[in-house]
Amino acid sequence: MKRLFLSIILSLVFIPIARSQTPAEFFNRGVQKSKSQDFKGALAEFNQVITMSPENPQAYYNRGLCKALLEDYSGSIQDYDKAIALKADYYDALLARGDSRDRQDQTQAALSDLSKAVEMDATDSRAYLKRGMLRSRLQYYQAAIQDFNYVIELDPENAQAFYARGMCRTKLGDYESALKDFTQVVQTNDRLAHVFTARAATYAKLNNYRASVDDYTRAIALDNENVGAYNQRGFAKYQTHDYVGALADFDKALALDPQNMAAYYGRGLVKTRNGASRESIDDLTKAIEMDNPAEAKVAFTGLITKNVLDNLRAAIVDNGRFIELSEDRTEAYYVRGISKFRAGDHKAAIADLSRAIELNPLFSDAYFSRALSRSASNDQLGAIQDCSNAIRFNARYGEAYYMRGLIRYSQGDEVNGCQDLTKAVELGYKLAVAAQKQYCQKK
Repeated sequence: MKRLFLSIILSLVFIPIARSQTPAEFFNRGVQKSKSQDFKGALAEFNQVITMSPENPQAYYNRGLCKALLEDYSGSIQDYDKAIALKADYYDALLARGDSRDRQDQTQAALSDLSKAVEMDATDSRAYLKRGMLRSRLQYYQAAIQDFNYVIELDPENAQAFYARGMCRTKLGDYESALKDFTQVVQTNDRLAHVFTARAATYAKLNNYRASVDDYTRAIALDNENVGAYNQRGFAKYQTHDYVGALADFDKALALDPQNMAAYYGRGLVKTRNGASRESIDDLTKAIEMDNPAEAKVAFTGLITKNVLDNLRAAIVDNGRFIELSEDRTEAYYVRGISKFRAGDHKAAIADLSRAIELNPLFSDAYFSRALSRSASNDQLGAIQDCSNAIRFNARYGEAYYMRGLIRYSQGDEVNGCQDLTKAVELGYKLAVAAQKQYCQKK
């Protein structure tokens, strides 16, 4: 019995005793799991730290980071709140809370956190960059640019700040400065398709369409499935009169994305320019309808008879101005109206042009094109009114003065008709020269 008891005692002596783990060990394991992107595992480790050491601000901060990476932004904010309550000058926690608040659409609270971080440490570019990005999204472009200026002053190689500042400058119409910013990024890293796309769009705003085409081409070389780049290069090629190339780009965009409304618009625009009016109508109809949220009797007198007016009107050439497509598809209605006019369907053309004017009451080109359609439909009074509206919104619209002058003269109002023709000549509209000489200069 004595020997049995002794053997039990000895066996107990040699049983290993489990050592309790310290908060530091849990914490370090949490950090390692975070680095290996095992955020759920890291969360469990930081939970242990907080259970054992509830006044540890770093544990709350790191657990908040894990929750944010797991998209639990509300939970992350609660942890950052606790970390900051325990350590009022916790700079990184302020930055992180600003991020999570931003993702929860608590924009003013996020701005407040980032501004406090800037006050806390004005030498760290991170807070300026984050605040600049948020201000940019809120369309506070001047304030955002100021933040990006600070970032670049602190970190002259920060390509993200140059790019973001360039985007803000384009929003403010400062395209020359934006161009310099995008070029700075390209010189640092020429493998970023989105930067070439941004610079290409800026070149287009500066009417340098050939440079725009070149940059879109470089963007496509880096990302050959970039539908937007094909579309925008197509529009830039259109401006350089490379209609074959433009058509190929819009075809490629539609091959990649058969539901691309902008590509249908662009292709319809090119087909209209190439005289394929009926084909263009199909494309423009798709552009308009795809996921879209919206006659007086006259008497001809004088030298300009109806036939003469028809012939003179037919000689007016489309100005060929490219108009960027807006969300409400105004421009697609406009171009389809022109195509229908050219196809001889004046009633349908008037309907489309009227819709374009309804969507944009300041659209001078749409008024002028509707004037042509109304005149061709023998609604000369309506055509005069449309020409007057076109002139009202574009005082240098030579074609509108010319057309209004012809109609007025044809209706017996020779004085005002000749005034309009003379004004068209003064504005440099070449077709008006012969008409003004023939009908208005006394022999």
